[in-house]
Amino acid sequence: MKTLKILAIGNSFSEDATRYLHQLANAAGIDTKIINLYIGGCPLERHWKNIENDEKAYAYQLNGIPTERRVSIDEILLEEDWDIITTQQASHDSGWMNSYEPFLGLIVAHIKEKAPNAKLYLQETWAYEIDSTHGSFMRYNRNQQEMYEKLHNCYTQMASKYNLELIPSGSVIQKVRTLPEFHVPNGGLSLCRDGFHMSFDYGRYLLACIWLRKLTDITVTDIACIPQSPVLKVAPDTHLLKLLRESVDLWV
Repeated sequence: MKTLKILAIGNSFSEDATRYLHQLANAAGIDTKIINLYIGGCPLERHWKNIENDEKAYAYQLNGIPTERRVSIDEILLEEDWDIITTQQASHDSGWMNSYEPFLGLIVAHIKEKAPNAKLYLQETWAYEIDSTHGSFMRYNRNQQEMYEKLHNCYTQMASKYNLELIPSGSVIQKVRTLPEFHVPNGGLSLCRDGFHMSFDYGRYLLACIWLRKLTDITVTDIACIPQSPVLKVAPDTHLLKLLRESVDLWV
């Protein structure tokens, strides 16, 4: 069986997305190697500067598990014949068009040169929780919908400009937040654990479902996968997990 090789050049938001992706893919019968290159809060500008300087600035996370390895982007671009490579803007800059350029264009051109066989994706990050205390939420008037609309506009335009596939994480999360079970204003569960990162149970699981659906085009509703992690003290509700999978098949 061919191994699907996925590289994410990102930050904590791609860490959230890739934490359970290997587990979910395995449950679907898909063998994967998933690498997340992690620097907390890393924006596109810093990714480009790290490429220019060949900085070993990234923590190497394999199949959702942190390792002690420190690497540069080029080192990992050349490590495998990657099938899929993703990147994203830092969440705090996600709604500001002038933060993307010229860095995204330079990064895309560089990846195409070093990994010409890879299909390139842009992950649409998500808006913060309605009561988030993140220091940058004020840039969006502490309004979740305003933040979502601004970031969605930026990601959509940038994906179109560089002919990148868009992983619609932010859009699906915003829709799931309207479901009674996850509608925070009416007492539903928050998909965030701290106002901006995804929760260790349902938030990260939802992201894994979005990525698997988008990257492989398989339906996820009937994949029997319960996330496994040392940080999960209580097993997630299987009904809610299925609701998330059904939502992804409906909205991705």
